[in-house]
Parts: sequence; C-alpha cells; structure tokens
Amino acid sequence: MKSSTHIIAEFSIAPIGSASTSVGRQVGAALKALKQVKGIRYETNAMGTILESENLDNIFEAIKVASDAIFELGEKRVQTILKIDDRRDKIGTIESKVESAKRYSE
Repeated sequence: MKSSTHIIAEFSIAPIGSASTSVGRQVGAALKALKQVKGIRYETNAMGTILESENLDNIFEAIKVASDAIFELGEKRVQTILKIDDRRDKIGTIESKVESAKRYSE
C-alpha cells in the first residue's frame, strides 16, 4: 500500500567558525551518518542534499544525525538550511520533480 504522504526535502549543512574554509570533511561525515537513517533516499549535489521519505520524522532524523556527525568532529557551531515539500495529493519522487521541470523547459 502506498502512502498518501510523500516528502522531498533539501538541506545544506556546514560548520560556522571552522579553522579552515574547506568543509568537505564535515559534509562527508554528515553524508556518512545519513546511511544510518532508515526510510530515506538521498542524493547529494554541489550545494546540498535532497532527501525523500514517506515520513516527515525520517527527514528530521536525517537532519539530526547529519548535524550530530559534524559536532562529533569537534565543531562548536553548525548551520543547517532546510526546505521541505510535503505533498499530499500524489506520490512524487526526486526524479519525477526533475522530469516535470524539464518538460516545461524544453
């Protein structure tokens, strides 16, 4: 049975006040932590990570474990930017949202 709720979210996460301007190590730790979260799919791009789940709690759990992973590296401050698309009228996926936009751009 398919869920009547499908959530696609985008987040970016990075430490603030780090000794280095590079954040690859911290973002890598956050991505590694996402592998622990059940019930989500994710794709990373150059500016953030897209999450997909049938459950909003899973989205928030993913954000929490990503943030915790950066704090575990010794960072003192982490900034997270989160956008959520919680659609209740039809099931959508990361791919279907991209394909829809491409159809209108051709």
